[in-house]
Amino acid sequence: MKILRLSSKEMQNLCERYYCNKKRIAEKVSRIVQSVKEDGDKAILKYTRKFDKIKLSFKDLKVSANEINGAYQNINADFIANLKSIMGNIEKFHKKQLPRPWKIRDAEGIELGEIFRPIESVGIYVPAGTAPLVSSVYMSVLPARIAGVKRIILASPPTKSGNIDPHILVVANLLKVDEVYKMGGAQAIAAMAFGTKTVPKVDKIVGPGNDYVTEAKRQVFGYVDIDMLAGPSEVIIFANQFSDKAYVIQDLMAQAEHLKGLAVLVTTSKKFAKAMKKEMDKGYIVLAKNIKQAAEIINRIAPEHLELLVKNPSRVLKMIRNAGAIFIGPYSPVCVGDYVAGPSHVLPTGGTARFFSGLNVRSFLKSSHTIAYSKKALEKEKGAIETMTSLEGLCGHLESFKVRFK
Repeated sequence: MKILRLSSKEMQNLCERYYCNKKRIAEKVSRIVQSVKEDGDKAILKYTRKFDKIKLSFKDLKVSANEINGAYQNINADFIANLKSIMGNIEKFHKKQLPRPWKIRDAEGIELGEIFRPIESVGIYVPAGTAPLVSSVYMSVLPARIAGVKRIILASPPTKSGNIDPHILVVANLLKVDEVYKMGGAQAIAAMAFGTKTVPKVDKIVGPGNDYVTEAKRQVFGYVDIDMLAGPSEVIIFANQFSDKAYVIQDLMAQAEHLKGLAVLVTTSKKFAKAMKKEMDKGYIVLAKNIKQAAEIINRIAPEHLELLVKNPSRVLKMIRNAGAIFIGPYSPVCVGDYVAGPSHVLPTGGTARFFSGLNVRSFLKSSHTIAYSKKALEKEKGAIETMTSLEGLCGHLESFKVRFK
């Protein structure tokens, strides 16, 4: 591990990292998106042959009921038992997030409020590059289901045999995903954004992916909503001489399993920093002079995952403003959040925890403001409306007020 100085260029790059949007990738993705927009299913099949090396027919794009039934024959029975336990944790957490409609009234006859409605259709993207991300299925679908989304479809790249991993199909089936499609990469994002003869257009696309998937999400944003622009996985571990060194080492090593993953140790102990430098090859160490400075470093980096392995984590927690998910204490490793705890593991990366939140029930809801005035209450606003419509030169707006009092 390399010890970074706070004033170094490397430290600045770490804090200002921003993934993807390379010109070459952006241009390739733009061509793919436009091709899918114009040629639909034909373009999907073309890019599946090109990138996945699989030749599918039009009828192969959508996973059939027979394929889903067959998937159950290719999984271990323990998988479903464990899955049901996990889903219980996730449901319990996300049900607490459901917002309630509200109203405020006054004696003059003004009633203001807010109501919440689910997005009608959502597309879930599940990567399957180095390994099928089975956990991403339930971590994305369950919050959408709890929010009340009516139609959920799922897209995942086909394997070399032209199928989708059976575990992905079983989870999708148990969660009543409406349709599953064999398509990956930028072409899958474009298909869900614009719709094809086979693939329905959705209102929002969620789920992680590689640089091409992320760039495609960026390019279709506005035609549809997206969850976030996610890059490689990240973890910061805040630890010192009182932390269990074995926990820190193993948690940093776990992060190294992710392709292009970022692992950073922040510590206030020079002795601990030197000891850890000898133990680990990959990652960075940032030495802070005190807890306050350590918290500021963490806030500047704004990590996807933050582990607080110090003796008094609650003291540090009060200072943290920017982090996707915070794991508190020695018995809360990132892996428990990745798979079983309850909160979604779809989290902001690349410093975007400064303004993005992790995927949650509210990600699948939209709100409408409600405004109801009585005639008496509206009449009292005459002066304010005349002033503002005159200032902005919108005479028709003023007339729409006056017509109610003629």
